[in-house]
Amino acid sequence: MIATINRKGYFSAAHRLYNNHWDYKKNIEMFGKCAHLNYHGHNYKYIVSITGEINPETGFVFNLQKLKCILSDEIEKLFDHKNINLDIIEFSSINPTIENMVIFIWNRIKKKIYSNFKLGITLYETENNFVEYDGK
Repeated sequence: MIATINRKGYFSAAHRLYNNHWDYKKNIEMFGKCAHLNYHGHNYKYIVSITGEINPETGFVFNLQKLKCILSDEIEKLFDHKNINLDIIEFSSINPTIENMVIFIWNRIKKKIYSNFKLGITLYETENNFVEYDGK
């Protein structure tokens, strides 16, 4: 039998959307207030979904306590109360859009779970703006 487990988490972080190859005016035209020089913050929410076979010995698809620890280490400790552009080296050259962030997070989590699981991540930047990614 196959099932999907989900775990929700939160972090608060600041970022700035900006393309260094453009001037400030073009960045404001493209990214609006998200390109302002002094950054801005969000209270992000994410949902991690793991789909796989239910283990007949444990009754689990994946141990939720283990997943909680992985998410704490790989997402919350990394992002919470950070300036994504300045504090996370990978985003010094990648624009920290929610699309780029969810792919980055997916890659970190995928390394920590078995390859036979399907991993999906939904990242909410606001209640109305969110992105889903499943590795494709």
